[in-house]
Order: sequence, then structure tokens, then C-alpha cells
Amino acid sequence: MSIHPEPTDTTPTILAEVQRKLDLTRATLTQALTASASACLTCSFQAEDMLLTRLAIDLNPALPILFLDTGYHFRETYEYRDRMTSAWKLNLINLLPAQTVAEQEQRYGLLYQSAPDQCCKLRKVEPLFRAVADYSVWLTGLRREQAKSRATLEESAPFTLPGGKQVLKLAPLADWTTRDVWYACEQLSIPLLPLYARGYSSIGCEPCTSLPLDPNDPRSGRWAGRKVECGIHIESAPTQ
Repeated sequence: MSIHPEPTDTTPTILAEVQRKLDLTRATLTQALTASASACLTCSFQAEDMLLTRLAIDLNPALPILFLDTGYHFRETYEYRDRMTSAWKLNLINLLPAQTVAEQEQRYGLLYQSAPDQCCKLRKVEPLFRAVADYSVWLTGLRREQAKSRATLEESAPFTLPGGKQVLKLAPLADWTTRDVWYACEQLSIPLLPLYARGYSSIGCEPCTSLPLDPNDPRSGRWAGRKVECGIHIESAPTQ
């Protein structure tokens, strides 16, 4: 399967399937945003997150959009974030780690090389979980097809944060394929992160993102193959 499927096959069957999924996703979002006045959406500004964001803000333009500003993102990611935030008038909340990049590197050195799990914990997991604790519903663009570690992803599941609070974690795109996402983005005229045009398929922090090692595995370019998850989406904290 191509990592970047071009939306050129416009057979009625494919278009109907994408439209069906769009309708279902809109219905899921409508129900979630109607039922809760305390929802947020985490956005990495990758394709699936941009699709979900577009659908969600069409229903609630003021929806808080949470972005993990690790300080290590590609320049292109920051530029795209700023451009799309302005174009879509996003209620963007940039989540910052407790330490700046300079402070962390002075204390620990290059953690993304020596201890990537610790780096992800400090710059991604902890800032996000602190922020999500302010909400009752957490919308995410996760998909089962993205990685083997996400194959059993549920569209709706309670998630217990480290502090003990439980939120409802929703993944409305769980059963979407990469092809579906790209067709929908094309249909909705959503411009995508320019790094895709350079061959990247799963885009995170620049030091930990390379071109995919396996053309059939979109996340094979993350963390030089040493791991596939940053720790946010592995599992919720154990309940007491």
C-alpha cells in the first residue's frame, strides 16, 4: 500500500465510502460536542488531525485545539501550524514542557538520543496529560491502520489520567485508512503539511523523524526504529 495515496481513483464506490465515513464522523462529533461543553482536540497538524479538526470546528469554532510544542518540531511544522491557525481561526493552545529545550539539554544532554522515552515523557506526555485534565472529552485523530500498536484502538473508551481523573477518549477516525484520509482532505480542500511532499509519512519531532524505513509502515521513520509510540496513547493509568 502506498503511504501517500494520490486521490486519483474517483470511482463511485470509493467516493461513496469516503462520504459514508465523513457522515459518520460528523455524527460522532455532533453527539460528543453536544453532550459535553468540556471537550478538546489534540492536533499534531498531520493529515488525519487536520481532517478531524476541520470537521470539529465546523461544529464548534471555539473548540480548544491542543498542540504539543516540544521545541523540537520541524521548521515546516511550525510554519504550517501558524498558517493554518490563522486561516482557520483556531482556538489553538500550545502546550509547553516544564523546561525549555536549552534547560533540558543543559541538565540531561540530548535525551532524544540517550533516553527517548524520558524525552517524550517530559516534552509530550506530562504536558498533555496536565492539559487534558481540564476537560471531560478528548478527541484524537488516531487510526488503527497507523501502527500495530494501534490495531485494537477503540473509537470510544474511558481514559484514566495519572492524577486519577477519567476522561472520555474519542477516536472518530479509528477505522479510516490512509487512502480515506487523503481522499477526504482532497474533497474538503484541506492543504497538507509540506513535509509529506518530501516523503515523510509520520511526522513528529525533527531529531526523531526520518523518511520511512519500510514503505509499508508509515511510522517506521519514527525514533530510528527504536520504538513506535511516545507514551501518550499506549494505555491509561491503572485504576485504583
